[in-house]
Amino acid sequence: MTGRVGEGGAVAAPAGVGARLPSPLLDVRDDRFDAHGVRLALKRDDLIHPDVVGNKWRKLTPNLAAAGQRTVVTFGGAYSNHLRATAAAGRLLGLRTLGVVRGDELADRPLNPSLARCAADGMRLRFVDRATYRRAAEPEVLAALLAALPLAPEDAYVVPEGGSNPLAVQGCVPLGRELRGRADVVAVACGTGGTLAGLAAGLDPEQRALGVPVVGGGFLAEATAGLQRAAFGERRGTWSLDDRFHWGGYARVPAPLREFADDFARRHGLAVERLYVAKLLWALLKLTEEGAFPAGTRLVAVVTGRPGPETDGQG
Repeated sequence: MTGRVGEGGAVAAPAGVGARLPSPLLDVRDDRFDAHGVRLALKRDDLIHPDVVGNKWRKLTPNLAAAGQRTVVTFGGAYSNHLRATAAAGRLLGLRTLGVVRGDELADRPLNPSLARCAADGMRLRFVDRATYRRAAEPEVLAALLAALPLAPEDAYVVPEGGSNPLAVQGCVPLGRELRGRADVVAVACGTGGTLAGLAAGLDPEQRALGVPVVGGGFLAEATAGLQRAAFGERRGTWSLDDRFHWGGYARVPAPLREFADDFARRHGLAVERLYVAKLLWALLKLTEEGAFPAGTRLVAVVTGRPGPETDGQG
């Protein structure tokens, strides 16, 4: 397998995980945005690859190149898009993958469609209790997890939850570069902050990036800045976060949000993934109605995942 991160963050894909790049940028005429003079466009990163979708392709590509032939060990919840993408990439590249799943209570239950897809793609699943999962980044806890697999540390290539590390941030820089001169504000739904960190670094100085967290807690600003410093040695780009629109947590998709997603699909013929993309579009509409974007703003929403019943969440 070959692949590398080139100068300035350009990524050469490992053989077998080719991509459609740059991803399409599609204008959307929506009277709710038009009424405020805001032009909405969608950056269709969900069309990059049929199995390794969107920001997952951008974040995983440099990590898979660095993994060599080691087992890729990574982390996620029961509906993790990151686990699915890693498993699919492992199948395509002939890499061994192991997913550490949050919640040991799931071990004796039938696999949901998302985890079943991971298993079908060859990923080994290990379920751990939530307390251990929260500490998985600590060296001694990680070492114990690897030893219990069993898997020697030198045979494992560890990718953190959501795939966000310095290589992943560099892999997302081209997303910003693809949008230079084509947007005033670029918005993305955030789980770990890696995509926002790279996106912001790739934009022109006069552009700004906006992150919409899908979970609360206020930790993402520090996490995103930390990822940028780890990747580039400094904070880069103009970016901010708005933490008001996560609906109470990652897997929370209550009826009003479902109705909004269904209405958007009817209006534009585009179904949207609900845990991330629908929350992003909802937030952008509310911010537009609040007057957050001056008339004439070219607003781009990054579509990072495709719809499916396994991504509808719960609650």
